[in-house]
Amino acid sequence: MALIDTHCHLDDPAFDEDRDEVLARAREADVEAFVVPSITLERIPAALKLAERYPGIYVAVGIHPHAASTFSFEALAQLREWARHPRVVAIGEIGLDFYRDLSPRASQREAFRAQLELAGELGLPVIIHQREAQEAVMEELERWAAAHLGARGILHAFSGDAVMARTAAAWGFLLGIGGPITYPRAEALREAVRAVGITALVLETDAPYLPPQPYRGRRNEPAHLRIIGETVSRILGLSLEHIAEHTTRNARLIFRLPEP
Repeated sequence: MALIDTHCHLDDPAFDEDRDEVLARAREADVEAFVVPSITLERIPAALKLAERYPGIYVAVGIHPHAASTFSFEALAQLREWARHPRVVAIGEIGLDFYRDLSPRASQREAFRAQLELAGELGLPVIIHQREAQEAVMEELERWAAAHLGARGILHAFSGDAVMARTAAAWGFLLGIGGPITYPRAEALREAVRAVGITALVLETDAPYLPPQPYRGRRNEPAHLRIIGETVSRILGLSLEHIAEHTTRNARLIFRLPEP
């Protein structure tokens, strides 16, 4: 059985003391590949070094909405250059966050649109962050998908309802399902998973954030991806092996990852 963690911040300082051990535990839990999305320009070189050092690690380059006030056309040019790296598989994580509003909303939209266009230009998928900005994000994605044939991406830490899930899936997007699927009050998320089924799902941890229920309040890590897969298997009434097979295939296809 093989699992892919489509969203984990292995470059985070939370892993500086035991990164090798974290990766070893992940391998023991059948996690064979990892996608590390960017938050700021400053952290991208470190993420690329991880991908060069460890087999199975890939990188997405982008500016998170929290850092959107730092976006510029110079930054966009730097992202375009980094995107040529052979271990870069996506643009992300990008999007809108109207919950924390750490960057002005106008700046968030400008950065989001420019990075969507970059992804379309390069033929790369996008990894989308959305918090309290569902309608605005869907407006931008609808416009982008209509303008770019084959546009594709993942709605990271999906938190929408079944209607949003079906709409996103119809546009060719996948739902990133992580630790919150295990929370007792996440019935709306579980219903969204049932609404689209296994063909529109990938698994993620968002490590070191959003740990699954047994580890809430502690650092998350990719080895916990198996717990998320087991939860999805119970929701859909399918075996863990079936969940692993399909979500891994979905991840390989969207990121164009090589077979192991």
